[in-house]
Amino acid sequence: MPRWSLLLLTLLAACQTAPTERPDTLVDLATVQSGPRVQADELDGAIRQQPQNTALLARRATLRLAAGQPTAALRDVNAALEIDNQAGDLYFLQARALRALGRLTQALAAAHQAGDNGFSSPDLPLLEGETHLAARQYEAALESLDRTLRLDPDQPAALFYKGLAYAATADTAQALSYLQAALARDPRQPEILHQLAFLLNAYRVPAEAARYASRGLRLDSTSGALAYDYGRQLELQGQPDSAWHYYRRALRLDTSQYRADYRLALAASAYGQRPALLIPHLQRALRHSAHLPQARALLAEALEAQHRLPEALTQFRLLVAENPGNQHWTYKVWKAGAVVQAALPDSLRTSPRYYYPAPPAAPTPRSVGAVPALPLRTPR
Repeated sequence: MPRWSLLLLTLLAACQTAPTERPDTLVDLATVQSGPRVQADELDGAIRQQPQNTALLARRATLRLAAGQPTAALRDVNAALEIDNQAGDLYFLQARALRALGRLTQALAAAHQAGDNGFSSPDLPLLEGETHLAARQYEAALESLDRTLRLDPDQPAALFYKGLAYAATADTAQALSYLQAALARDPRQPEILHQLAFLLNAYRVPAEAARYASRGLRLDSTSGALAYDYGRQLELQGQPDSAWHYYRRALRLDTSQYRADYRLALAASAYGQRPALLIPHLQRALRHSAHLPQARALLAEALEAQHRLPEALTQFRLLVAENPGNQHWTYKVWKAGAVVQAALPDSLRTSPRYYYPAPPAAPTPRSVGAVPALPLRTPR
């Protein structure tokens, strides 16, 4: 047999014995479980085996916080503190969980306990400062944030919260300075850009606000707050149609953007649109902030125009409470109240109903030619 024939047979045999190739199979990412919640669940077995291990409890509590489960996190950290009540890091973790639950006074108490037990990280005064800020204790917030910056001068969160504290106390120059300093250290943080844009819009500097808002939207196109900021600067610069587009977009992205509801309602009222269009916007806005200028008056009159008088009466009464002595709103309460009361059955009236006596009945007329009846005589 020629040599080339032997070589060919060898190659054919090799091809027959080679494993069949299989196409690559992509993993279905929807079935892959990861993240802090799953990691926390994976610690359950270890903690059942070592229930006195505070490090495991603290680790699960940290993961629960990251997963947005502050109640479960607090339960774990409280269990750890029952085992070791001298660990400053556990008190700090407890303070974080309490802050996430909105229990501000208890969070501050736990933070003080953390400091008393030797926890000295810059994160501690930062947490205290943010908690004081949430409680509107601005001087205490600034003091805690200054302590943070002494420990870590380039901490962007501390600079950011100081900017918010100064904005809340109407110190605009300081607020802008600290927010810009925070942005310089963390230039890709959309929340800082939102606060700068919002503040500049509030002080009627829309061109500067536009720069920050557009930059923020490039980083986070799903931010309802930044969409509102961008719309507001457009309105301030005389482009109302484009502004309304961004207000509606803000509400699609985030229904809590009540200022967008408010601005849309004001625009609808100014252009004489039907009251029915104003009502849902104004109701949502007032649920978030009860003191928006003109909002309650517009809502009350829109409800009245739609003949929803019991709801209108409630709003008119609130307007009287907010504007004591105002004759217009007092008259509206009287007028709407009278109509509402009149529509109620007697058993549900809260004000008395007055009855007037009926006029006396007219005498019955006599028939013409009728003979009057004679009295009967008793026989003797």
